[in-house]
Amino acid sequence: MLSRSASLLKRCIPQTSLGAAASKLKHTLPDLKYDFNALEPYISADIMRLHYEKHHNTYVNNLNVAEEKLAAAQAKGDLNTIISLQPALRFNGGGHINHTIFWQNLSPKGGGEPKGDLAEQINNDFSTFERFKKELVAASVGIQGSGWGWLGYNPMSGRLRIATCANQDPLFATTGLIPLFGIDVWEHAYYLQYKNVRPDYVNAIFHVANWDDVSERLAQARMQQ
Repeated sequence: MLSRSASLLKRCIPQTSLGAAASKLKHTLPDLKYDFNALEPYISADIMRLHYEKHHNTYVNNLNVAEEKLAAAQAKGDLNTIISLQPALRFNGGGHINHTIFWQNLSPKGGGEPKGDLAEQINNDFSTFERFKKELVAASVGIQGSGWGWLGYNPMSGRLRIATCANQDPLFATTGLIPLFGIDVWEHAYYLQYKNVRPDYVNAIFHVANWDDVSERLAQARMQQ
């Protein structure tokens, strides 16, 4: 049986990644469940194609290279190289984890407000959905440079929290929060369409938010308590 911390980590890492670690297979891009133009007008097909095929794919390729170098260094007991590879593993591994969640957090049938247990927990922890949205938008827009705005679940308190991570730092490894809903505020996620008006992009994300996926993540996160 997995330990509690291992179970939490399994929920945060794409399953393809776990399989890769276990069987030495390379990481691969996850399949999209919708076409590149399916999220228009809120996210353009050009952005989706570039974001998925170029940026996410680059993280995957670089992660595979870093892991190959890590395996070679471990085989030789080369501690200096093992340590030097940690930034590349964090950046590219985080990019793979974050984007895999991001694509699933979006849906052409998304938008509106969450229902059921997710809606109840948001109301309990933020008073109203609108207050939650306002806080997440403000946190995401306020990130200096590149990073992610997150709705996360604290497995210790059983409460939802809003957090931000710089660059591609993964939420769970950085804060201990289980990621439920993430907003990518790297410029490659929106600049072709929204230019430098990040608030318009962040607000638009809520029109395609896949609350069913977020609800499933919350249910699984609660099971780890």
